[in-house]
Amino acid sequence: MKKLFPIVAFIAVALISMTMAGFAYFATQEAARIKFEGAADDALNRIESRIDLHLSLLRSTQALFDARNGDISQNEFKAFFNALDVDNNFAGLRGIGFLRLAKAGDEAAIERDILHDHGVSHPVYPDTTQPWRAPIVLFEPLDPSNQTSIGYDMFTEPVRREAIEKAMSDDQQHASGLLQLGQGTGAAQTFTGFLVFVRLNVETAPDVINASRSSTAGFLYAAFRARDLFQIALSRSPLLPVNTEIYDGAVDGDKLLFRSETPPASSFGDRLLVTRKIVVAGRPWTVLFRPTSAFSQPSSRAIPVMLGLLGLLLAGAIALVARYQERAYEAASRLHETTEKSLIEKDLMLQEMKHRIKNSITRVLAIARQTASRATDVNEFSSSFSARLQAMAASQDMLTRSRWQKADLGDLLRIELGQVFGKELPEGLLSGPEVLLDETTTQALGLTFHELATNALKYGEAGNSVGALKVDWSLEGRGSERTLALNWRETGQKNFEVPATTGFGTKLIDLNVTRELRGTIKRDFQANGLNVEIRIPLTG
Repeated sequence: MKKLFPIVAFIAVALISMTMAGFAYFATQEAARIKFEGAADDALNRIESRIDLHLSLLRSTQALFDARNGDISQNEFKAFFNALDVDNNFAGLRGIGFLRLAKAGDEAAIERDILHDHGVSHPVYPDTTQPWRAPIVLFEPLDPSNQTSIGYDMFTEPVRREAIEKAMSDDQQHASGLLQLGQGTGAAQTFTGFLVFVRLNVETAPDVINASRSSTAGFLYAAFRARDLFQIALSRSPLLPVNTEIYDGAVDGDKLLFRSETPPASSFGDRLLVTRKIVVAGRPWTVLFRPTSAFSQPSSRAIPVMLGLLGLLLAGAIALVARYQERAYEAASRLHETTEKSLIEKDLMLQEMKHRIKNSITRVLAIARQTASRATDVNEFSSSFSARLQAMAASQDMLTRSRWQKADLGDLLRIELGQVFGKELPEGLLSGPEVLLDETTTQALGLTFHELATNALKYGEAGNSVGALKVDWSLEGRGSERTLALNWRETGQKNFEVPATTGFGTKLIDLNVTRELRGTIKRDFQANGLNVEIRIPLTG
C-alpha cells in the first residue's frame, strides 16, 4: 500500500487540476462566445437600422402620393427625389419607382399617361397572359441607363409578382426575393439586390358605390443594391471583427445577398458561428456571422494550459515528497547490493583489461618481429614500427572515446589517412553511409587502412596528390546478414604492376581481412591505378 500511495496522490491531485483547467477552458470559450455574439448583434443592429432608414424613405414617398391622391407628375416626382440627396444619405438605394396597376387590355391608357408625363412613347412590355398589369410609369433617378425600364411590367416576372400580390392584400411593405436588378429591362448593367413594394390607394369618385372605401391605384417600390447597402451599414466606425453572410430565406448559395470582403479566421472554424433570423418587409432573412482575424478573445487560451501544467507540477511535487520517504528506505537496502555488484563488475573489468592488454602485447610483438625481419637498418625499423604502432594507437583511441563500444568507419579512415599523409583530406575523398564498427573490426581495419595508405604514399600518385585516392563504401543486406563493401581506388600516371614479392604490409592486410574479420580482399592492378575491394561481414 505504501508503494501505491505516491501514485494515488499524483492521480488525485492531477484529476483535480485537470478538472479546474477544464472549467477554466470552457469559461474562456464561453467568454469568447459571449463577446463575439455581442459584436454580431452590433453588426445586426447596424444592418437593421440602415434598412429601416431606407424603408422610411419609401414611407415618406407613400405619404407624398397619399397627400396628392396619387396625382404626381414626372417633374414633381423628380424634384422630390433630387431633394432627398440619395447619394449621400441613402447609399445602396438604386431608385424609387411607381407601378400603375391595371387589368390586362388597358395598356393603351397607361401608354398615353406615360407619353403625357415623359414626352416619349414607352410601350408596356413584355406580353403576358396574366390578368393584371403593373408597368413602371415613374422612376428616379431616370438616367439614360434606366430609360428602358419605363413600361416594364413587373407582374410578368415571378419573384416580383409574388411580392406585388402580397402587397395587394394589405397596406404593409413587402420585400421580394433575391433579384438581378436591371435584368429584363435591357439595362447595360445588373446588380444583385431586392425590391420592396407598398400599395398606393386612391379615393374613389363620390358617385361610386362604397365611395368611402379606397381602391388600389398602383404600387410604390424601392430598389436596393445589396452589396452597397450592407457595405455602408457595416463600414461605420469602429469596424467590427465580423465576417457577414446574408441569405434570402434559408442558407443557400443561390440565395446569397451579401458576403463581407474580409474572410473569416480559419483558426476559429464554426466554433463561434452566430446565426440570426430577421424579417425585412415581411420577408425572412438568415444572417451568419463569423469572427475575422481582428477578433481578440477576452482571455488567453494559455491560462487553462498554464493552470493544468501548474496542477500537474503540484501533483508531481506531492508524489515526489511521498516517494522520497519510500526511496530513502529502499536506498539503504540497495546500497549493500550495489556494493557487491560493483565489486563483481570491477573484477570483470580487470579480467577484461588483462585480456585486452595481453592481446595488444601479442599484436605489438608480432608487428615488431615482422617489421624487424624486413628492415635494413635501425632507422627503417624505427620508422615503420612507430607508424604501425600509431595506427594501432589511433584505433584504440577511437574505441576508448566510445567507451569500448563502437567506432565510426568514416572517422577511422580520416584519422589513419591523416596520420600517413600529414595533411587535411580534400572534400570528396571519402564517401559512404555511417557504419559503426566493434573493437575487433576497428583494430583490424585501422592497421589495414594504415598499410594501404602507406603503400599509396610510397608507390602511388597519392604521394604527390591526395586527390588521386578515393575511398567509398556501402552496406549490403539487412540485420545480421549485413556486409560492408569498401572500395579503395588509386589513380595516376604511374604504371601499376603486380609486385614480384609480397611484403609484410600486404600479408598483414590479408591476415586482418581474411582471418581476423572473415572477409575477402581483391586487388586489381591496372595501367593507370589500383583498385582494392574489401568485403567484410558485420555482426550486431
